[in-house]
Amino acid sequence: MERAIVDAHMTKKEIRKKIYAMILPISLENILQMLAGFVAMAMIGRISTIAIGAVGLSMRITQIVWAIFKGVTTGATIFVAQSYGAKDSKKLRQVVQQTLLSTILFVIGIQQMIYWKAPLFIRWLGGKGELLERGALYLSTVSWGLPFMAIMLVVTGVLQGMGNGKTPMKIAFIMNTVNVIGNYLLIYGNLGFPALGIRGSALATAFAQFVGAMIGIYILFGKGGVLEGVLGQSFFKLDGKRISEIYRLGAPTAMESIFWQFCTILLTQLILTFGEVALAAHQLGLQAEAISYMPAMGFSIAATAFVGQSLGAKEPTIAKMYLKEIVKGSVVLTSISVAILFFFPQQVMGLLTNQTDVIQLGAVYLMLMASVQIPQNLAGVLYGAMRGAGFTKAPMIVAGTGLWLVRLPLAYLLSIVFHQNIYGIWYAITFDMAFRFFLSYILYKRKNIYGENRKLQPACD
Repeated sequence: MERAIVDAHMTKKEIRKKIYAMILPISLENILQMLAGFVAMAMIGRISTIAIGAVGLSMRITQIVWAIFKGVTTGATIFVAQSYGAKDSKKLRQVVQQTLLSTILFVIGIQQMIYWKAPLFIRWLGGKGELLERGALYLSTVSWGLPFMAIMLVVTGVLQGMGNGKTPMKIAFIMNTVNVIGNYLLIYGNLGFPALGIRGSALATAFAQFVGAMIGIYILFGKGGVLEGVLGQSFFKLDGKRISEIYRLGAPTAMESIFWQFCTILLTQLILTFGEVALAAHQLGLQAEAISYMPAMGFSIAATAFVGQSLGAKEPTIAKMYLKEIVKGSVVLTSISVAILFFFPQQVMGLLTNQTDVIQLGAVYLMLMASVQIPQNLAGVLYGAMRGAGFTKAPMIVAGTGLWLVRLPLAYLLSIVFHQNIYGIWYAITFDMAFRFFLSYILYKRKNIYGENRKLQPACD
């Protein structure tokens, strides 16, 4: 198993080289996912406004599942990074084994519940009539990919915690290629395949997730993998203490993501009151906004990995140097994407749909979001650094405060009370993103993550 060496005498050039050796593959991976989502949504966007809304509502449910397991794998990533930095192979293997095993058991139960209760979930989100029918069809079908999505989150989190961004990128390339081809074949019935509409898109997504998960499993258990040689009867024994440590550390991140998803659900229900065009514009706007957010996520992940590794090796000065360089890179990359969203919003929206009213409305959303992309992505870097040190509650506090005390109340006030309609919701989102950046910076300075990291160590033993 390849080792990362944290050298107390590393130069800025060496640190920058390691950062970009990890960030570039992660950014490419996220860009691949973004492009695959772009292509799939562009195909769906040419079916009908109802189809866009149905997929959008379904994604609210699948994103909740994603949020839960992203939290779990964040806990694993932190343990992996610190164990890797401390060169503790035994602990690293235990963390990966228990995370993978418990995740598989947990996600199967969730998948079955969603499959059998899909109409109930869509109705809960406000879906009615044809929107309810098509949303339930998509959700029940795509649910079969959820176990494989969870496995992929574990694989990606483990590898990135070790500073390996290239392998997840390669898996993402294969998975997204399969997804795009599947959408092309099954949505419209090209090359002799049946035309299944949005159900075809759901099938393509689930199959692509299956392919990605199988490749990930092979890498973990194959030659040179973290779990090479451990697949035996003992592998299937659950270690309650270890699982509790991982889940306890990851729980705040899961809650943070769940805050996001439930806030989004409530906002979606509010947006629905302004019509299906408003919902479609918002949904496609979120997809387009990924131009900025998805590539920048790599900097947040790198902050978690390198701060965690450095602190695991008891080198807080190196951790600070890593974070400083990561902040610089995040600002540069985000500035490029901001220019695209602000100056070419209609062109970006035009890639996703040919419906003029949706394009015009969605362009306003993109311009507003462009104004706060830099603070949003810098907040993500600070979250990553705090998580790497084991302070996973701070990002949760920021998210909960911003979303529930600022975004939601302000969205209702501006859109309903002051009659700003969908624009009022978008103004609230913009203000919240700026607010959360300032709050995250305050907590980052107060936590002194480089000096108090020792608190986490007993939980790692």
